[in-house]
Amino acid sequence: MEAPSAAAYLLRQVRVLDPMAQGDRLADVLIYGGQIQAIAPELAAPPDLDAELITLERPDAVLGPGLVDCYSHASDPGFESRETIETLARSALAGGFTRLMLLPTTQPAVDHAAGLHQLQARFDAATDLATGFWGGLTQGLAGHQLSNLVELAAAGAVGFTNAEYLPFDLLYAALDYGQSIGKPVALSLCLPSHPTWEGITSLQLGLPGVLAGEEAANLARLLEHLETRSTPVHIMHLATARGVALVAAAKAKGLPITASTTWLHLLRDTTHLASYDPNLRVHPPLGDSEDRQALIAGVASGTIDAIAVEHRPYTYEEKTVPFAEAPPGVIGLQTALPLLWHHLVKPGQLSALALWQALSTRPAQCLQQSPPLVAVGESAELTLFDPHQRWPATSATLASRSSNLPWFNQEILGQVVQTWVAGRAQL
Repeated sequence: MEAPSAAAYLLRQVRVLDPMAQGDRLADVLIYGGQIQAIAPELAAPPDLDAELITLERPDAVLGPGLVDCYSHASDPGFESRETIETLARSALAGGFTRLMLLPTTQPAVDHAAGLHQLQARFDAATDLATGFWGGLTQGLAGHQLSNLVELAAAGAVGFTNAEYLPFDLLYAALDYGQSIGKPVALSLCLPSHPTWEGITSLQLGLPGVLAGEEAANLARLLEHLETRSTPVHIMHLATARGVALVAAAKAKGLPITASTTWLHLLRDTTHLASYDPNLRVHPPLGDSEDRQALIAGVASGTIDAIAVEHRPYTYEEKTVPFAEAPPGVIGLQTALPLLWHHLVKPGQLSALALWQALSTRPAQCLQQSPPLVAVGESAELTLFDPHQRWPATSATLASRSSNLPWFNQEILGQVVQTWVAGRAQL
């Protein structure tokens, strides 16, 4: 239940992560009047507060700037049996996300200014969560005719994408069109055709495979075009080691690109596909262990700017089918932070600051937004996370209407305790 907005919070001896200043320290933190009022080694309870004072004492809890998701799917309108605005917002807040950027994959698609205005108004009325929308690059996301990108930008689109593969003739036209607008164009570089990559794993499992070099070949072709273009491009859901290497080389040249991978590509690879769990069917397919380690190293080095959730709910009936027939996608807003912390930070593959940068600071920068900050005088846009809290991921505890999650009905280690958006406590 949401606490009163006028409440003050005194957090005792929390681990404060400040990705902008590279700070990682134990401190007391006072939040009052919608702002961070003080951060110090020790703070006395203020004597004259015109508000209820809530003191939180959780040893080893982590306080960082609110998490920012570059792209996820909004099922409402069009697919409310999977997710509603309210359950999507609750999932995000329960996972520590204070900003959520949504793909134009609703029904109807977000491909014109009036539709974007209408959808933004619905979300603003339903939740305090900061939401934004990508505009559809093509009309109806059909990949045939470009949308009016100028009007979408004026309506507040954070950028433009078709969410999935776009033929190169239209892609080139979109990049030329986008040069004068300056907003990011987010691109997927693999056809959503097969459930795994072509190779030993696809043969062993009897599954059709995507050509192993498809991501790298399409990325190389795109980067060649960007040599003479200034349009900011965001590479979505990077999945292969070769892709990481190409992004690193392009950044070294100064090309206008950023890149993201998804949380699941960092945690699972082809060695996990023997279960034929349809919740491991994603787009692009999971890579092998070498790919996964290259993705982790890319996040650690900053070659990969952001970790995206790409939350994509499906009903039980839609997802409970043979692996090769399952629609690609998983939910993850509520579980991404705890699972990434447990599997990558705890064993030392990523530092706490590197993870928080990839989930908060750098995603905001990819979106051309000012990132949330942990500093005195700043608005409280914060996430308080307890890495030791255990909870079961069940229908009763997951805020989403859907349960297409590889960890469904399993115990999760780590839970978000509180989220603040625009100074208001949300949990």
